[in-house]
Amino acid sequence: MTGAQPERATGERPDRPNGVPSSAPERNRTERPQKPGNTQEPPRPRPERQKPDVTIEDDGVIRWFFKTNDGTVVAIRDILSSVALVAVIGLILFGVSGIWPPLVAVESGSMEPNMEIGDMIFVVAPDRFVGDDPTGDTGVVTLENGEESGHDKFGKPGDVVIFLPNGQNHQTPVIHRAHFWVEEGENWVDEKANPDYVNGASCAEIYTCPAPHAGFITKGDANSGYDQVTRSVGADTSVVKPEWTTGKGMFRIPWLGHVRLLFERIIPTMLGLGSSSLLTPNPLLAGFLGVVSFAGAYQWRARP
Repeated sequence: MTGAQPERATGERPDRPNGVPSSAPERNRTERPQKPGNTQEPPRPRPERQKPDVTIEDDGVIRWFFKTNDGTVVAIRDILSSVALVAVIGLILFGVSGIWPPLVAVESGSMEPNMEIGDMIFVVAPDRFVGDDPTGDTGVVTLENGEESGHDKFGKPGDVVIFLPNGQNHQTPVIHRAHFWVEEGENWVDEKANPDYVNGASCAEIYTCPAPHAGFITKGDANSGYDQVTRSVGADTSVVKPEWTTGKGMFRIPWLGHVRLLFERIIPTMLGLGSSSLLTPNPLLAGFLGVVSFAGAYQWRARP
């Protein structure tokens, strides 16, 4: 029949726009199932590559020491870091105090209740942090002057000084309060002393009166008499010359001195040295124990 179009076979693609039938078979298209949520899979983490350890041959001794992961070297680095930290703290304390050691441990009760056994005391040189109305150029304010100027330390007027009894270096230093200043030849017992602290004695009965030289009359806050009155109570010292004074106390840290005292008793015993009042600080005590080691080569004693 004229004008009739032949039927297309099933599965044949329609003619192209120019009327030429396509010879390529039609591809079957299927839809992929959609995944719920994020259609993209998360990237898989790549395994980390382990960095090769440094070697002395390739990196040199210094770089190897600071970069290696060797357990022994890491432990040595940690110890050296702690020692360096302690050294920095020590230098700072020394710079502030002007004296070494800057921390001392109290080992007796003659300054109670203002200083207790086991307290750690921060000390400075006599010419540092000078209060009002010091005695001459000593840098020390006595109790007598402190009562007028209002300068007080550790609960009472006046400075607490550290001194060597009779100026002898082999003696354990003592930390007591400076009460007043006397001149050479002065009858200080009758003219300046508190009668309660001389036990009713006269100048003729006290071996340091008249004063053999100029200096300080000292006393422990808990003691019944001056250090210069009797050899049985106090520091057993003559009038304290300024050159015998090695420092003065500034403030206390309660209980910290017990650690220092413990080391003083244990370490000599462990080494078979017996008990000793002298103890060289161990430079390998790190961190907290390193700071405690700044308590010095000996304990500074507040004598009974």
